[in-house]
Amino acid sequence: MKIRPIQLPTLITLLFTFFASTTATAECTAETWLATISYSRGSIVSHNNHEWRAKRDTRVGVAPGTHKPTWADKGACEDPVDPPGPSEGNPIQIFGVWHAGDHYADWSQPIDMAQFDKDNGWLLRGAGGNPSVNVVVLSFLQPMDVLLNTTDLNPEYGVPVGMTTGIVEYFTDAGIRVMMSIGGQTYVDFWDDALAADATKLGLNAARIASAFGVGIEIDYEQNSNPDLPGLDMFIEAYRSIHPYDPSDPIPEAVLTVDLAAGGRYLQDLNRHATENWLHGTKEFLKLDYANAMVHRASGTPAHWQEHVDGMPTYDPPIPPKAPGKFTGGLYLKGNIANCNDFDSSEQFEHADYVQGVAPNGAGETAGMLGYMFWAAGVPSARKNYTGTGFPNTCENGMGDAAIFFGINEP
Repeated sequence: MKIRPIQLPTLITLLFTFFASTTATAECTAETWLATISYSRGSIVSHNNHEWRAKRDTRVGVAPGTHKPTWADKGACEDPVDPPGPSEGNPIQIFGVWHAGDHYADWSQPIDMAQFDKDNGWLLRGAGGNPSVNVVVLSFLQPMDVLLNTTDLNPEYGVPVGMTTGIVEYFTDAGIRVMMSIGGQTYVDFWDDALAADATKLGLNAARIASAFGVGIEIDYEQNSNPDLPGLDMFIEAYRSIHPYDPSDPIPEAVLTVDLAAGGRYLQDLNRHATENWLHGTKEFLKLDYANAMVHRASGTPAHWQEHVDGMPTYDPPIPPKAPGKFTGGLYLKGNIANCNDFDSSEQFEHADYVQGVAPNGAGETAGMLGYMFWAAGVPSARKNYTGTGFPNTCENGMGDAAIFFGINEP
């Protein structure tokens, strides 16, 4: 029997395959997972020829690959894959939460600071002991209370009794910027009444609150039908007469923002006016620092946010495009969803490439949105079985890990 000689190209292919296969089966370098050990958060182990990172302190016997909230797969040992880092593009600058307090976003109850810290310490001491966010927006002030400078329990400023300087300093002492939001969906009619009564005084009183507490102010006016836009112009002009627009390095009180819908199809009049006059206008006394594209029935998505980047050119009149770096995208935050407890499965991770890399389309020159805002920390809803973000459902593993991933609050 004749043996067919191996041709040189075939021999080279076989040799390459042999050496590639022998070098690709290198042993895992991490210690082998043992069922008798409870691993601390961040530990790296090998199991079934993969390396795994503990996303939280583990229970004894929970094997890598069997419980996604506990273990993150770093890849096969023969082809090590580091966890992906942030995509190229504009670094995320805003990573914040709207904070509803512990009483349905009205802050009407006195706060027990020990309990508050137990429920909210994750915001200050997230993954690695660093803050999980860099902005907290205390939500909400009632517009007529701001105008009249009074509430039932806090007659001096029209700020609810739970929003104290102690609460503000709790966050600012950790390097987190604090804002107060005026309005919200519940207080739409109060916005209308306050603007109609005295929009200028409303703006001056809001500026007074900002000065007294060392906070910025957010406009959350969710009037979809004939919003009082001239009144809002007067509010902003009055506010800016006390705290001028300063894009270079604003003091907290100088930061003035507005909330818009998730995309371009709701709050159209407000969206159009804000884009033309407050975000991209030329009048300094009407300038806002940025906008937040809020959540709606679900989290915002790149499809919603693209409507802000593109504008709505087919509308009559059209809504102009926004610079991506002039707005944040809103996502939901609850104590029982991945955005809170599993960064690797979260929406902030899923949308990271878009948020950091979306190209401008008619406004601005820099790729990437300003960042993310989350509704909401605390207990925003009285609905039965609603899971807030307080103990034991805190968000270190979703928000804290995200802060590390995006480089939030790094020196």
